Order: sequence, then C-alpha cells, then structure tokens
Amino acid sequence: MLTEPAIKLGLDVLVLDPTPNCPAAQVGAKQIIGSWKDRELLGQVVEQSDFFTIEIEHIDTKTLKKFKNKKINPHPKTIELIQNKLEQKKLLQKNGIAVGEFDEITSWDDVIKKLEKWDGKLYLKKKYDAYDGRGNWFFNGSDQIKEFSKFNKSEDFYIEKLIRFKREIAVIVAKDINGNIKSYPATETIHKRNICVETHTPTGLPAFVDSKAIKLAEGAVSLLDGAGIYGVEMFLTEFDDLMINEIAPRVHNSGHYTMDACETSQFEQHVRAVTGMKLGSTKMKVPAAVMINILGERDGQVKLNGVEEAEKIDGVSVYIYGKSPTKIDRKMGHINAIGDTIEAAREKALKARRMISI
Repeated sequence: MLTEPAIKLGLDVLVLDPTPNCPAAQVGAKQIIGSWKDRELLGQVVEQSDFFTIEIEHIDTKTLKKFKNKKINPHPKTIELIQNKLEQKKLLQKNGIAVGEFDEITSWDDVIKKLEKWDGKLYLKKKYDAYDGRGNWFFNGSDQIKEFSKFNKSEDFYIEKLIRFKREIAVIVAKDINGNIKSYPATETIHKRNICVETHTPTGLPAFVDSKAIKLAEGAVSLLDGAGIYGVEMFLTEFDDLMINEIAPRVHNSGHYTMDACETSQFEQHVRAVTGMKLGSTKMKVPAAVMINILGERDGQVKLNGVEEAEKIDGVSVYIYGKSPTKIDRKMGHINAIGDTIEAAREKALKARRMISI
C-alpha cells in the first residue's frame, strides 16, 4: 500500500522482506529477501536508496545510525525510542503529554507493592517487541505475579495502572521534512482480543473532544524527529480526559479509512512526507467511513472467496494483502465502506465481511 502510491509518484521501490514474493513485490517493488534485523541486508537497502523509511519499527537501528548522510525517516533515534515502550512513556510524561500512570520496575517485589497501591490491578508490559496485545499481561493478584516471575526477568518489563476508559481514539499525524504537521480526522478504534477490528470516522464525539485529541497527538509527534506518518493511539476516560497509550512511527491500521474517505491516503502522504514533497490534503471527502479488518480465522493456505461479490456493494472497497499462509487473527486484508452515516457505512462493511472467506 506504500508501493502503489510511490510508483504513481514516479518512484522506484526497493523492499526488504523475509517472505519471497512479498505483498510489495506483487505490486511492483524490487525485493531483497531477508530479515528486517539482518544488519548486512538492511545496510544494502539503505545504500541503494535515495530515501529510506519503515513499515515496521522492529528493525536494527544501530545499522541505520551508521548512515549519517542518508535520508532516513523517521529518524533512527525516533525508531529506537518507539521500540522501547517505557522510554516512549517517559518522554511523553517529561514533556507534559498526558499518559496513564506507569512505573519502572527493578524486581518482582516492586510489582507486588504497586499491585497493592493500585487497588489490586495492573498491567505488566514488555518494553520491546510487543504489539496487538502480545507482550501485555493483566494481573489482579500477587500469586499470579509470583508464578509469572518464575519464568521471566523483571528487567524486560514495566507496569501500568489500569485505566478506566470508555472509548479508544486514534489520530493519524503527518509530518514533512521541515517539521510541518497535518492531522487527519480523529477515528474511533474498536478492539477485540487486543486487536483492532473496526474504525469509525468521524468518532461521533463532541467536536471539542476530537479537537483535543488532535492537539494531543500533534503535541506528541512534535517531540519526535523525522518525517512520515505517525499513528497516535489514546484512551478517552470516563471523565472525558484523553491520554496517549502509544505511538507508531509509521502508517497505521487506524488510518486505513483514509484510502477511500480522504483526499490523500495515509500511504501517499507518508511517501510525500519522507521524500520531501508537499503534504496533501487530509480532509474527508465523504460524510462517514468504517474500516473492518479481515482477520485470519484458521491456520493454513489461503483460499480466497467472495471478494468480487463484496465489492459490488455500493461504497465498499476490499483490500487483500497477498499474505500467505493465513493464521488465526493475522491481518489478511481490510474492508472500507463509505456512507452518509457511520451506521449506514458499517452495515455495508459487515455485509461485505460476511461474504468473504480467506
């Protein structure tokens, strides 16, 4: 989805991906087959590129830092910061950006003490390599912590106090190479099993809440070096306070609606941002949009059915990623539906989803 607009803008694309004939290669990118953490291959991609960017933050930043004269966005130190969720929270808190209560831990005794202080409930989170709820554990008893401690090192984790929230909001923020910022409309994200399953845009919240969310997201992104798209996820509490959960330094699941609902998709915008082009308009061109993720429902080879029928529904677009094999809860594609209202768009999106098997 980054390759297609890049080619339309006159660019050639080189991608590093471990899967032969990866999705980017299927739509025109030249591929180097290998791990994102392979320093030699990563260096080859940087050397061969006029502009370098990422679609996943779990890469070797030490290699990127060696190329001081290359145009790498976001900046390697931003990628490195985002990789460590604890350091990300510390930076936001230090700069007065609203986040939930969290703490560093040096031993499992620290966790037990905090459990008592935080009304017997807390989240234990991995500092590195956590996503879609993986790497997060909820504890409401010291016995659980003692059992967990037998198999894990405390220094790999930090803790967060349970947040009582009523909605989850995300804002996609674009920043160009000169630091100019444009934000897309705030979107509501719906999660199941800690995975985003739907987004609704607009949120349906009062205008002042959306404005506050955008201001909060832009304040956070202004602290980070480097151009590109940033996905800022946040909680809306029972008292209508907003606090940031985490930031992704890349195109983001919550911004997929922009492909059909906005004048410039997040993917084209990212390409524009990292190559020094002028940012496009972030305005919506339709009243409402709903995105539904197509998640794998089994483990095995892909057997795709129903897409042609689904796309006959007025206002529905289906995006299949070309991943293989399918796995339970693996993001295999998504559906965008536009309409006059969220309710109308969602009805079409759900109907389309029922037609598709993968």
